[in-house]
Amino acid sequence: MTRHLVIGGGTAGMNALRTIREEEGERSEITLVSAERPYSRMVLPYYLDRSIAESHVFTATAAVLAEWNVKTQLGRRAAALDTRAGVCTLDDGTKLAYDDCLVATGSSAVRAPVPGADGRGVHSFWTLDEARGVLAHIAPGSHVVLIGAGFIAFTILNSILALGARLTIVEIAPRILPRMIDPTGAELVEGWLRRHGVAVRTGAAVTRIEDRGGRRRLRFKGGRDILCDVVIMATGIKTNLEWLAGSGLRVNRGIVVDERLRSSVANVYAAGDVAEGRDLVTGEPAIHAIEPTAQEHGRVAGANMAGRDATYRGSLSMNIVEVCHLDVASFGAWDDPGAEAFTAVRRERPAYRKLLWRGDRLTGALILGRSSDVWTTNDIGMLKGLVQSGNSLAAWKEHLRGNPFDVKPAFIASRTTATLLPLTLLGRASKAPGTTPVAV
Repeated sequence: MTRHLVIGGGTAGMNALRTIREEEGERSEITLVSAERPYSRMVLPYYLDRSIAESHVFTATAAVLAEWNVKTQLGRRAAALDTRAGVCTLDDGTKLAYDDCLVATGSSAVRAPVPGADGRGVHSFWTLDEARGVLAHIAPGSHVVLIGAGFIAFTILNSILALGARLTIVEIAPRILPRMIDPTGAELVEGWLRRHGVAVRTGAAVTRIEDRGGRRRLRFKGGRDILCDVVIMATGIKTNLEWLAGSGLRVNRGIVVDERLRSSVANVYAAGDVAEGRDLVTGEPAIHAIEPTAQEHGRVAGANMAGRDATYRGSLSMNIVEVCHLDVASFGAWDDPGAEAFTAVRRERPAYRKLLWRGDRLTGALILGRSSDVWTTNDIGMLKGLVQSGNSLAAWKEHLRGNPFDVKPAFIASRTTATLLPLTLLGRASKAPGTTPVAV
């Protein structure tokens, strides 16, 4: 009986585990190692604003894991991987032998190196435990300061406002969302936030966080102090790779993987935030620490562990957030300085489009518009598809130069849907937990 070891109970790990059971021809042994009970990080903002109960955060109950006949080591962390012996050692000394192994240990939040950043009333928002801490400290009328104005911060912005808190965003960079949108888009989003009562300070370097009578005082390199009730540090993430020292795996920014998600050791796979694989648009090695990539990585790695020969074209860089009913999205090489760019802006709405080209291919896109505008929702999907497909748009390039808001005719005429449909991972959709047929 083949012994599979899945290290990590996040999106990548759980998709791999489920896919092994869907694809295998005969029953194998699966062991799951996870520091936490498996849950979805992407739904934590809905838990924060009390849209869902905590029970709905979890992705696989003990009953489902038992149905899948998965052995579990929950509450345990992998401490070392001996790829020559095929053994993983856990933090309590337990040794697990495997025939193949998936490393899907994800990322952890990083706090800026600011004195007081580890003090009382200062939180991160990455794990369920951290979400519980934030929820316990925000009350209606609280003043919350978000340090960091990147994607992570913006995923919880709406939830903080929904709790009745007053919000200030502090960003050291000259603009908000610096790794997601360009200066024009950032200006529009910042203006939208101010219209919705959110204070924004950019180019602001926090030098110290102090306790002042149970509240937090933020001091800056320049400008006035801020006194608040809760500080949330959203200053980045780091991949959980330290435990792999001495494993023999080739590690660059992440674990280097091939088109089958195999590492430099043939029976060790990597998926999700820790995997450095092919960027779909550029063809260069990249880490895409986003939910869609983790889902796809997990399914491809799981299929290959089950004996199927599944290949992966590469992951598409993308970020999509909704900010006070304003949709903001970027796809592909949206910040390519060498690309030809077509732009159009309607500040009164506000709305913005930026299309980036290499030759006759759309290689990146930015889109911003009200969530209530149907064409915004439609265009997000169509622009993503045009970038993802890589179809020639030579016949439509001049039209789109003069009309960046009118992408529907190009999408339909280029038969982008027909191009993408056969590329569905594994030739079928993924199944939800609890509905998976397993080999007997």
